[in-house]
Amino acid sequence: MLEFLADIYLWTKALHVISMIAWMAGLLYLPRLFVYHTEVDAGSPESERFKIMERRLLRAIMNPAMIATFLFGGLLLATPGVIDWSSGWIWVKLVLVLGLSHFHHLMGRWRKDFAVDQNTRSSRYFRVANEVPTLAMIVIVIMVIVRPF
Repeated sequence: MLEFLADIYLWTKALHVISMIAWMAGLLYLPRLFVYHTEVDAGSPESERFKIMERRLLRAIMNPAMIATFLFGGLLLATPGVIDWSSGWIWVKLVLVLGLSHFHHLMGRWRKDFAVDQNTRSSRYFRVANEVPTLAMIVIVIMVIVRPF
């Protein structure tokens, strides 16, 4: 089986990058929707539209993209010769990916708060939260491409 993974390595890597891009798009966009959602009245037509957009983004794009990212990333980790587990960069990447997964979960909880008109966070809170996936993405890309340690 492991030899098979080596044979499909480039396809696996391509699918990992594609799914990661889709996941990151959602991680970057959903907090921005929350910013706009906080600026409209609860129960208004605009609020109801945001609820639909947020639910569809999370369920139809972000959740499948995260699962695919983990699936193809796991296959890459299992591919012989791809990872030198004594290098530090892979551990930094994995910790940040776990952090992004936690952030994804938090956004699911925040979406549920909006869905029942129970959000207590400000638009400023979500503006700051919007920077978290950006910073993590920058460090992850540097770790994977540059492999500084």
